Amino acid sequence: MIASLSGPVLSSGAGWAVIGVGGLGMRVELPSGRVSQAAVGEHLMVHTSLIVREDSLTLFGFGSEDELEVFGHLIGVNGVGPRSALGVLSALTPAEIASAVVAEDEKVFRKVSGIGPKTSKLIVISLAGKLQAIAHTQSADTPRDDASAHATAVRDGLMGLGYHEQAAAGAVEDALAAGAPTDHAGLLRAALALLQAARGGSR
Repeated sequence: MIASLSGPVLSSGAGWAVIGVGGLGMRVELPSGRVSQAAVGEHLMVHTSLIVREDSLTLFGFGSEDELEVFGHLIGVNGVGPRSALGVLSALTPAEIASAVVAEDEKVFRKVSGIGPKTSKLIVISLAGKLQAIAHTQSADTPRDDASAHATAVRDGLMGLGYHEQAAAGAVEDALAAGAPTDHAGLLRAALALLQAARGGSR
């Protein structure tokens, strides 16, 4: 089981990236508009789910463990395949999905391409009680916007690359204070640059 991938982006496009790992190029399908913004040459870490079909092996990657968890629950819903689940996570954050399920608001899922009224209801019914941890975490925190969600994902990604939590969190904070972009890809590049500069200066 491939649980995660970490390495330089060799090529990328809308909803996918090829990550270099040990001399191999591993193609990973990604939520559009999130970690899929990775630029060629950028170091990327994603949590993965390997979907095995009779005629294919497909890796789906996510910037956070919450996204991976929600993906696992979504593909367990009757009528929701991996591509549809990826579409849901491209349009909604795990917190938004959890909130919609708790509120039994199926209309939220109808906004996703390929998800109709019947499937929307099934998602709400099937995921009921399964996303309480995510919903609780979000409600316990102050309201989180996309910028703070990206900051957390970037910190986790840097830790996955081997940086200590304190160093990773500090680099993210310093990058934001310096005016770095708040999207995942831009913030990751800026934080990595700070960490690499600090490492070089300590030699």
